[in-house]
Amino acid sequence: MEERIGLLWHRVISRGAERRYPDAAAPLTAVAKTAGILFRAMGGDGGLQVRAASAVEHGARRRWRERIAGAGRKAEFAWIDGETLYLPSVLDVLPRRELNHDLYLWLIALAAAEPGDSLPWLEHNQQASLRVFARYPGMAPRYQRLREAVMALRPSPERLPADEAAQERLIRQALVRPGSVAALPLARRLFFPVWLWLHPFPPHGDPAASSASALPAAGRRERSRQQEDFRRRQAERVSAPENKHGLMMLFRAESIFFLSDYVKVSRSMDEDDHPPAARNADELETISLTRDGESAASRVRFDLDLPSAEEDDTPLGEGILLPEWHYRKQAHQPDHCRLQPMAAVKAPPCVLPHRLAPVARRLRSQFAALAPARVWRKGQYDGGELDLDACVQFTADRRGGVLAPERGLYRAHHYRDRDLACLLLADMSLSTDAWVSDQARVIDVIRDSLFLFSEALSATGDRFALYGFSSLKRNNVRFHGLKAFAEKYDAAARGRIAAIKPGFYTRMGAAIRHASHLLEREERGQRLLLLLTDGKPNDLDQYEGRYGVEDTRMALAEARRRGIRPFCVTIDETANDYLPYLFGVDGYVVIRQPAQLPRELPLLYMQLTR
Repeated sequence: MEERIGLLWHRVISRGAERRYPDAAAPLTAVAKTAGILFRAMGGDGGLQVRAASAVEHGARRRWRERIAGAGRKAEFAWIDGETLYLPSVLDVLPRRELNHDLYLWLIALAAAEPGDSLPWLEHNQQASLRVFARYPGMAPRYQRLREAVMALRPSPERLPADEAAQERLIRQALVRPGSVAALPLARRLFFPVWLWLHPFPPHGDPAASSASALPAAGRRERSRQQEDFRRRQAERVSAPENKHGLMMLFRAESIFFLSDYVKVSRSMDEDDHPPAARNADELETISLTRDGESAASRVRFDLDLPSAEEDDTPLGEGILLPEWHYRKQAHQPDHCRLQPMAAVKAPPCVLPHRLAPVARRLRSQFAALAPARVWRKGQYDGGELDLDACVQFTADRRGGVLAPERGLYRAHHYRDRDLACLLLADMSLSTDAWVSDQARVIDVIRDSLFLFSEALSATGDRFALYGFSSLKRNNVRFHGLKAFAEKYDAAARGRIAAIKPGFYTRMGAAIRHASHLLEREERGQRLLLLLTDGKPNDLDQYEGRYGVEDTRMALAEARRRGIRPFCVTIDETANDYLPYLFGVDGYVVIRQPAQLPRELPLLYMQLTR
């Protein structure tokens, strides 16, 4: 009976406490694909990606029901930093779904129109609103509808204390006439959240980012997590407790741990997920991180060390110095990276794997139709044989008195040639060691793709080259030669393909620059650079996040200026977040089922070069 009454009481209190409309909720996932495109189309920074914001305490006055139910303490605000546009994971603050959807569009437009100078929060949002109205007058009616709905939900100034009422009146005035309010008076409590504006106190920086470069990436990813949680968590860095107590200590009631208290726990090395721990982490408002002297990553670091000279591939030469783009300085850093060409040591010649033979035969027969062939051209003024159709037509016109213009009466042989060259650049980073099925890893899928791609192009006679790459910081960008343009695709090339293995990290910019240099030497009418990858650019040093994306984008722009067409083939489920910025809307394709990549890649090449 007590439990029933408790549940009934909770239901009654919670129902009247929440200022939310779950039936009219608009989730971020519904606009995630278009949010980035709309943000860039409205003049926002093209390098930003879209993520869900975390809920924070707003500190405003709550109604008595909210206080009893413990509800309404937190809110999700939109804000941007140097790399990401953060939007609420769900908008359910307005009574109709279309209004919540329009609120997403307005927040995106507001973030894209942010003034460049650092203004106080109140002026900042007002100036951004005016910029949106000036650029896109069609947003004004949508804003008016949203403003009316938001104003109806705000607390009435008559029911607030004098200091909070003065704040509320000025906020309402700023919403009605943006630019008319310069500052807010002080009050004992913070104002109620303004859903039409950006975060009043946006976080700056990530406390854990300073040590991110010291932690090696694990490389393996669970391919079953297609819908990974991408909400931003709040974090803080704290000092590890000294923990110098002896075995005997007096018990004190305040020493009982809560969920949010720090506890020194020995974690497993198996990278296994712990569902209760994950749920508890989601419930924490702030996750505290610390570092002690016992590094749990030491074994991983050892695995990621360079192999011994006996086990490693053979370096060819002293390496090639290449520049790298620093987007904050807006300048190239000359000779910043060292690209090291590599040759496999243990790569004996081999035949095509038997399981791929039927598919290879079918592809060769399809691609044979694209091979150079000798065809007759009619109506030529010079040639090896008379064109009988043209001669008969010319004689009939003359005898019939038709004044026909002179035409070619010969036919000649013409060789139909495909004037193109293709370089396929395969990602061989450690992330390719992840499993895509019970039978194959990503690297196995890439290996089969290279086999079938080579078999298909050998039937056409097209000039092509195959290379793989990985990296371990900027002085060791490893560039593996599998087949050069001048080499034949034979048993030796198949042996080098069969010997590929997962490497280290993914410094794309340097690999693309060198591949473009090799492709530029090919004097062909069409030059295609195919990038085969499973993730974003990354490395142990600063080549992470925005830095790596911007350097890769600059390397691709340099390739286009050389007359090279870059195209990306990826199996990364999150590729739509960053590949449109790198390759353009039509410059990439996402293979949803990685196991189908070996069959899809040759057919994709046929479409690109048709």
